[in-house]
Amino acid sequence: MNGQVKIKEILKYKSIAVVGFSPKKERPSNYVSMYMKQNGYSITPVNPGHQYMGDLKCYPNLESIEHKIDIVNIFRRSEYVYDIVESSILIKAKAIWMQDSVYDEKAKELAMNKGLIVVMNDCILRQHKIHSQPRT
Repeated sequence: MNGQVKIKEILKYKSIAVVGFSPKKERPSNYVSMYMKQNGYSITPVNPGHQYMGDLKCYPNLESIEHKIDIVNIFRRSEYVYDIVESSILIKAKAIWMQDSVYDEKAKELAMNKGLIVVMNDCILRQHKIHSQPRT
C-alpha cells in the first residue's frame, strides 16, 4: 500500500485515541485533536494525569478505554512508541499514526506484522486537510 493510499484508508476510520493529549490549547496534541473532532472524528484523550479534558473523558492508558478505537494517534517521544504500539495491538486498533518527529522502525514493523496500517513522522491534521480538498 503506497503512502497516499494508506493515509486515505486511515482517514476513513473515525475513532481516534490520542496518546499524550495535553489540556494546553497551544499544544499540537490539543489543537490537532480538536480539529479532528470538529471534522467528525471521535476523540479519546489518553493521559494518566487527567480524568477529563474539557468535555472529553480522559483515560490513563489505551487498555482502560471501554469503546472501540480505530486509530492510535501518538504525541509522545519516540522512545515511548514501542510500548504504545504493543498496547494498540492488544486493543485491536486498526492504525497507528505517529505525529511529526515521532518514529520507531521496530514499532512500525511490529504493528505492520500484526496487520495495522502505520504512518510515521507526519501530521494527521495536515494530511486530513490535503485529502479533504475537493478535486478539480
